Amino acid sequence: MQTLMRAIYDVVDEFGTKKIAEGASFTSRTLLSQKANPDYDSHSMNVPELHRIMKFTQDFRPLIAWADSFGFDLVSRQRPAPKPLLTALGLLSAECGDVGRLIFDATADNHISQHEKAQGDKAILEAIDALNVLRESLKAA
Repeated sequence: MQTLMRAIYDVVDEFGTKKIAEGASFTSRTLLSQKANPDYDSHSMNVPELHRIMKFTQDFRPLIAWADSFGFDLVSRQRPAPKPLLTALGLLSAECGDVGRLIFDATADNHISQHEKAQGDKAILEAIDALNVLRESLKAA
């Protein structure tokens, strides 16, 4: 928990309490400073306040520290642009078909070469990308 509190403090300290208090809708920059201070026991920051700070600053060190304290790595990702839902579904079907065909063909001689493994891995990654496009397309539908 100390690492999370230190990350919050670092973000607030670097961006400045005045700027964050105004931009993230805090009523008092003094209270924000107290809540961000890991050595100040009588005030603690709540989740909505932390959310507002990270949304305003776009600095996710507190989230990274929190995830790390539970043994997770936080990795940013780009979401693909949505497509018409049936187009995205067709794309996914085609990519899954490619994976199936590559694996089927690769096993025909009871041996999978390094080249076939690389092709299969590439096809699987393309199918995963198509699945992510379908996911975003469904959200947008």
